[in-house]
Amino acid sequence: MNSVRHWIGKTGMGSVLLLALVLLVAFPLTLDIFRLNLVGKYLCYAFVAVGLVMLWGWGGVLSLGQGVFFGLGGYAMAMFLKLEASDAASTSIQTTPGIPDFMDWNQLTALPTWWQPFEHLPFALAAVVLVPSILAFIIGYAMFKRRVGGVYFAIITQAVALILSVLIIGQQGYTGGVNGMTDLKTLLGWDIRTDSAKYILYFVCSGLLLACVALCLWIQKGKVGTLLLAMRDKEDRVRFSGYDVSMFKVFVFCLAAAISGIGGALFALQVGFMSPSFVGIVPSIEMVIFAAVGGRMSLVGAVYGALLVNFGKTYFSETFPDLWMFCMAALFIGVTMFFPDGLAGLYESKVKPWLAGLRKPKTASLPASRAPGATGTPQAAGTPTDPSANAA
Repeated sequence: MNSVRHWIGKTGMGSVLLLALVLLVAFPLTLDIFRLNLVGKYLCYAFVAVGLVMLWGWGGVLSLGQGVFFGLGGYAMAMFLKLEASDAASTSIQTTPGIPDFMDWNQLTALPTWWQPFEHLPFALAAVVLVPSILAFIIGYAMFKRRVGGVYFAIITQAVALILSVLIIGQQGYTGGVNGMTDLKTLLGWDIRTDSAKYILYFVCSGLLLACVALCLWIQKGKVGTLLLAMRDKEDRVRFSGYDVSMFKVFVFCLAAAISGIGGALFALQVGFMSPSFVGIVPSIEMVIFAAVGGRMSLVGAVYGALLVNFGKTYFSETFPDLWMFCMAALFIGVTMFFPDGLAGLYESKVKPWLAGLRKPKTASLPASRAPGATGTPQAAGTPTDPSANAA
């Protein structure tokens, strides 16, 4: 038992195990399928928040375009699902059967060549990770090798998000345009719209999220994590020590992009559509808020932050449909003012010391005559205590 406790304390897996209990036990037992599906959607955003903790919290690189990688992963999965839903029998009423409906509406007569590999699930799954990672590598290598960082890098990532959203909307015949890719029904013949499928997809999403958290925690505990922190605080010292700072930044940027792509793919599976509304500037900034509310230095805190913010959006929009945006603004401002380190900082500064105080054993105060080292019988007044006094 002591060895298990030592391992948990050394690796920091205690909070991850608690999160696993919440996601895999508490939520499924207490929520109906509709609410559980909503939580699954929130957890897809948590992938992006976890990536931002590695990129922003540990690497010191703020990206305001993570929606790009979330959207690319989602579109890679949606393309496979859309092709499966566009078989010749289901699209027999189209002018050109066998192609997605939005292509037929835009008078395309054949499936584009670059769409054809997405007819195979292994290729689509690989694209979910590789396409965001490759784009992140191109952007990161071009920027970090020229030592572009700080606010300039944040603005560039915003520009990339805007460019991609405009490109997706403009190429309606190939991407579905502003409506996106809808009517995603099956995965290899398995209906993903049923309640049982929603349960399975929720557990798959939770398991992959916990795996990503564990992977990032392992990286943090290793040499790479130490170097990321050193780069964030004293970049020049790390560079003068002989390390290629730019490639470490490229690595963590690609890692965050790959994790975001996985979240996007799971989002397309659970929600059943993908649109450019998840790619642009506004959703990218919201994703940064998830990490900030949870605590940009805490992987588990980022998950709770994504859950809290998205739950707030749902609750306020249902309860106060005319005021919900003001309520969300008050939530963000309140967290920033009173908990600058997010939920994780609140736990470290308030909750953890309180729990430590509860576990500490209480010792009753003893009277002076019974204090350690005191004799059992009180001495009479005037009785000498020094043996040499008796001799005198």
